[in-house]
Amino acid sequence: EVQLVESGGGLVQPGGSLRLSCTASGFTFSDSAMSWRRQAPGKGIEWVSGIYSDGTPAYADSVKGRFTISRDNAKSTVYLIMNSLKPEDTAVYYCALPHTNLIRAGVSLEKINTYDYWGQGTQVIVSS
Repeated sequence: EVQLVESGGGLVQPGGSLRLSCTASGFTFSDSAMSWRRQAPGKGIEWVSGIYSDGTPAYADSVKGRFTISRDNAKSTVYLIMNSLKPEDTAVYYCALPHTNLIRAGVSLEKINTYDYWGQGTQVIVSS
């Protein structure tokens, strides 16, 4: 059974930082690309960042330079370090496993809209 479990969300002031974690099980994590997506109140799902199996990162323009994605294959965990947080970063953040066949076909992480599995999400609130 595939499981993706996020943690690390919370309430932070503007300009602050948080580190989100997503621990995976039930599939070969080291061979898999992973993504973070978010959904702000009243808005649609937005792709935030992703990391390929070789460690190559990708970021949405809205977070580039502020967020850093990384992975620890020994722990089957992907991290999202979020710095210089803004109120508009407030959202539920989801870890997701992109559809494998799309990755194999060379579709970039930022263009993928099909995911095999999602986590339950972790809430991030940026407010003073």
